[in-house]
Amino acid sequence: MTSAVAADFALLIAESDPLYDWSLAVAFVVVGGAIGFSVVWALTRHTRRTSHEQAAELVEVARREAAVGAGELKQKAESEIQDKRAELNREFDRREIESDVRLREIRAHEESLALLDYQLEQRQERINRETAAVRQARDAMRALSKGVRKRLEGVSQLDGDEVKKQLREEVLLECQDELRALRRATLEKSEQEVQNEARRMLIASMQRISSKPNNDLTATIIQLPTEEMKGRIIGREGRNIKSFESATGVTLLIDESPQMVLVSSFDPVRREIARVALDALVKDGRIHPASIEEFVKRAQDEIDLVTTQAGEDAVAKLNINGLHPEIIKMLGRLKYRFSYNQNVLDHSVETAFLASLIASEVGLDPNVAKRAGLLHDIGKGVPGELEGSHAMIGAEFIKRYGETPIVVNAVAAHHEEVKPETVYAGLTILADTISAVRPGARAESMTGYIQRLGRLEKLAMSIEGVQQAFAIQAGREIRVVVSPSEVTDDRAREISKELRKRIEAELQYPSTIKITVIRESRFTETAT
Repeated sequence: MTSAVAADFALLIAESDPLYDWSLAVAFVVVGGAIGFSVVWALTRHTRRTSHEQAAELVEVARREAAVGAGELKQKAESEIQDKRAELNREFDRREIESDVRLREIRAHEESLALLDYQLEQRQERINRETAAVRQARDAMRALSKGVRKRLEGVSQLDGDEVKKQLREEVLLECQDELRALRRATLEKSEQEVQNEARRMLIASMQRISSKPNNDLTATIIQLPTEEMKGRIIGREGRNIKSFESATGVTLLIDESPQMVLVSSFDPVRREIARVALDALVKDGRIHPASIEEFVKRAQDEIDLVTTQAGEDAVAKLNINGLHPEIIKMLGRLKYRFSYNQNVLDHSVETAFLASLIASEVGLDPNVAKRAGLLHDIGKGVPGELEGSHAMIGAEFIKRYGETPIVVNAVAAHHEEVKPETVYAGLTILADTISAVRPGARAESMTGYIQRLGRLEKLAMSIEGVQQAFAIQAGREIRVVVSPSEVTDDRAREISKELRKRIEAELQYPSTIKITVIRESRFTETAT
């Protein structure tokens, strides 16, 4: 490259100066080429030497790194080898221990088997001895039987076939009477055992049910803060009470009873809605037709929530799954239904428990029996516009919401209005009967009424100076006749107050009881 530059420079000078000496130019070119070659050779040598030194350094660095990596790999490999060796030693020790344990177990089993073999040999020897003794006894009995037969043939002068025939006839006659007696005893014993087993299952099922009797409610008493509240409930020209009765469908009875109002209705749900609404109106104090409609609507929503929750609680208590929400809601309405003084929802839950327990005792599915028992009286919660018995109405209702034919038939047949198609229908009938007739389940209304009147009269007769006492007006009034010679007018007044306090403290009664004390003197003369 340097020589080329020098040649170009010499040519440039020669061209610019015509007098330029060409020899000098050639010499300049040669010298320039030599110098350029020397420079290039020196640079090339220096570059090669530098490259060799760098390559040697890189090789040395690579060698050192390889040595360090090899050492680390070697240490890692040795560590892994030691870990594997330790693990193998532990596994070997564990297996050696397990082998020792198994060996001891095998030896123990061998000793047990040896002992069993010895016992079996001893037992076999004893059985052989007993078998030999039995054979000897049998041979002796056969020989004795032959001797007796020969003697009988000699005494009766009959051959063996005739003797067998006569003995067979006599045994047959004797056995017929014994067989009849045995068959009669067996049948009686079997029937008695069946009855005892049935009683045991029923008693066991009833004893596992713990529930309290219910009280029937046909009217609800609402306490008022003041007597002035009665006038506000009635309203001007009776518009408030008319509006309330129209919105709730109940009858409000407002009489001389102090600070109380009686809510009467044949429908327990309506009666409960009226009670909740009237309580809220009394607490609020603003009683007029608009507020009455508002509070009745709130009470209806509240009772709907309460009934739904009651149905869900009953289902959760029995652990029943898959019931339609409408069925659960209808079950909740039974919370306010009573039948023969027994709450229908409590009766349904109790029937479900009894049916489940009896089904478990006899080997049936307790879940199906429980489901049928819970739903058997659901027809009593269906609104009254439908015609038919509650059993048929309930069966149609649950069928509409997807219940199985077994449960539907059990509900329809629990009062035997239709033919039971499965054994679960019979279980439902039995559980329903047990829940209804068990002691304390259903209070006798007439008996309780008579007893209450008797206690009322007896309480009045226990006061000194009382001659007679009569409970009238279905127990809402008692008339007490005192002796005029023993009781003064002031004392008669005190007797009425004393009797009122004792009745309030000692008796339970619906509504109020009016007390009338009579003191009169009679003078009788006879003209002749």
